[in-house]
Amino acid sequence: MTETENRGWRRLIGSREFYRRVLLVVVPIMIQSGITNFVGMLDNVMVGQIGTDQMSGVSIVNQLLFVYNLCCFGGFAGAGIFTAQFFGRGDDEGVRHTFRFKLYLALGIFAAGLFVLTVFEGPLIRSYLGQESGIGDAEATFGYAAEYLLWMLAGLFPFALSQVYASTQRECGETLIPMYSGIAAVFVNLVFNYILIYGKFGAPALGVVGAAIATVLSRFVEMLILVIYVHTHPKKYPYAVGLYRSFRVPAALAKSIVIKGSPLLLNEFLWSAGMASLLQRYSVRGLEVIAAFNISMTISNVFNVVFISMGSATAIILGQELGAGDPHVRDDADRLAVTSVGACVVSGAMLFGMSYLFPQIYNTEPEVRLLAGRFIRVAAVCSPIHAYANILYFTLRSGGKTLITFLFDSCFIWVVSIPAAHLLTRYTGIPIGTVYLMVQLLEIVKCLFGGILVRKGVWVHDITRLGKA
Repeated sequence: MTETENRGWRRLIGSREFYRRVLLVVVPIMIQSGITNFVGMLDNVMVGQIGTDQMSGVSIVNQLLFVYNLCCFGGFAGAGIFTAQFFGRGDDEGVRHTFRFKLYLALGIFAAGLFVLTVFEGPLIRSYLGQESGIGDAEATFGYAAEYLLWMLAGLFPFALSQVYASTQRECGETLIPMYSGIAAVFVNLVFNYILIYGKFGAPALGVVGAAIATVLSRFVEMLILVIYVHTHPKKYPYAVGLYRSFRVPAALAKSIVIKGSPLLLNEFLWSAGMASLLQRYSVRGLEVIAAFNISMTISNVFNVVFISMGSATAIILGQELGAGDPHVRDDADRLAVTSVGACVVSGAMLFGMSYLFPQIYNTEPEVRLLAGRFIRVAAVCSPIHAYANILYFTLRSGGKTLITFLFDSCFIWVVSIPAAHLLTRYTGIPIGTVYLMVQLLEIVKCLFGGILVRKGVWVHDITRLGKA
């Protein structure tokens, strides 16, 4: 290996200070997400103890709510690009403006989500109830799903408002309070799940309705903690001072956020809708596929916290560096990618080992457990690939290249992944586990194109100067 190559490899290894800074950002996010997903896993297992139909119904609704949640994340992230760079420059007024923009967006997303999920409830749920295979009852599954969704609608707005506050705090370098509020929320969710699903301590056994009520209660707890803490600590959060004295957002800044953020919001909507559509494509092979995917995604989400948290940390760290004009931002992007992929090699190996044990916890048919294990192993093997694609996405987004991320992310799933899944599930006899692996491996193509764009440095821009009023 030449001296130049040696220097290139050494450049991918950061200093002790670099990793300390990364850990300060990523660990609280990882803890919050990890606890949330772990309790979500326990929640899922609790529902899974009732029966396959109940588990499948809840899984279908959660897939639909996933689209709503991602619209919140994507919409706020567009303004968040500006928030991180305003904070990096010490501009509190700029942070206030982006916060207010998020509030308007939260109301819009909430109204749209409520309309779609109430008016189109039936067709959306039934689209997942594919061919009969002797496992599960389609009509019973529909009933449980509709019942669960009705109660979950009450949690839509508190979730959106929580994300407005939590995302702003993270973009301003505060990750502990969102973590604490998330821990409190999942604790409430877990306790009331146990009480309301099974009817403990004199409460009625409500089944899937109990699971929904517990989740809604946790949403309100998280929202109240975040709102109260921010507004009772003005010195720590100077942008909160006078936050609601005016709801004005400068036109020039609003225009810049819309231009940069619209592709991001559209991307998150199309990507999450694409993931829901992928599951719908797989579900034509039978209700057991939905149940198996539910089990697989539950445990996979716990281990995927590693690369998801690294993605969020990448957006924050690189956004702040771009706002501050840090000359090392490109090297740091490479180091973050190496760190994320390396961590996911380890977490993927652990997830692979869980594939033989975790499905046995569920009160479901042996065929569902076997299929779930296959899906988990596919997710484990592909984890490093997803980690690299995720880092590339957040790197491009940190510099405001939202149109590129739109093409990179959601266009790929609709143009490549969904057509492939559609053709393979409907027109071939390939086993569904192999179909899932083939579709997941298509992510390699996305990684190749994304890697080229990041190496060219097309994302290295301070966009806040364009958004000044």
